[in-house]
Amino acid sequence: MRRRSALIASLVVDAPGRPQQAILDELRRVILDGAVSPGTPVPLAEVADLFGVSQIPVREALKTLIGEGLVAHRSNFGYTVALLTPQELREMYIVRETLESASLAAAVGNATDEDRAAAAAANDVLLQAVRDDDPAAYHRHSRDFHLALTRPSRMHRLLRMLESAWNITEPVQSMVHVSAADRHDLHADHTEMLAGFLAGDVERLLTAAEVHAQRLNTVIETLPTDTGLFAPPDISSAQ
Repeated sequence: MRRRSALIASLVVDAPGRPQQAILDELRRVILDGAVSPGTPVPLAEVADLFGVSQIPVREALKTLIGEGLVAHRSNFGYTVALLTPQELREMYIVRETLESASLAAAVGNATDEDRAAAAAANDVLLQAVRDDDPAAYHRHSRDFHLALTRPSRMHRLLRMLESAWNITEPVQSMVHVSAADRHDLHADHTEMLAGFLAGDVERLLTAAEVHAQRLNTVIETLPTDTGLFAPPDISSAQ
């Protein structure tokens, strides 16, 4: 019997005949949630059958995901969840850090009491993930924390670019693969960033964010490169 695709097993379809946008949203959700690892095949025909549609809307959805850097397509190999090389992952983290830094000063100036409460709550959730030693939750909620700090900037175009850059790195699920000690240290950085944000101290926040970025880049360097998480160095995920 043919083994069922891991991606197919992760998709949730509430009714057949879903529109293209719903197909796109569900495929994107599964990839961003880390439910399937980089390099996982995306079987076009099986996805179409599952959603009860022709292959056309599925193919169009996959084209969008290719444009977002989440899916790759190679002739004779079909579609797969995109693989980054280690160098590409490091580059995307630099992009994320640059965009985030550009938004933080404005975020402090624009933050409301509600924004500050949201950032503090996001940090509390991260702390619980550290205490629970739950790497998947830590990875997921780390993004929520960073967004809580940057969203008050109201720099909507920049924030969309930041979201796109973050999405590209998500299939790797970096924080799942680092040590508990590293997650603890990274969370200490988050706590210092939050302190600067809550105090309205731009310099303190930016200094803490820079320290965090340097630590994060060092941690990313330690991710295993021989476990299938990454493409070989000479193969671009853009293929």
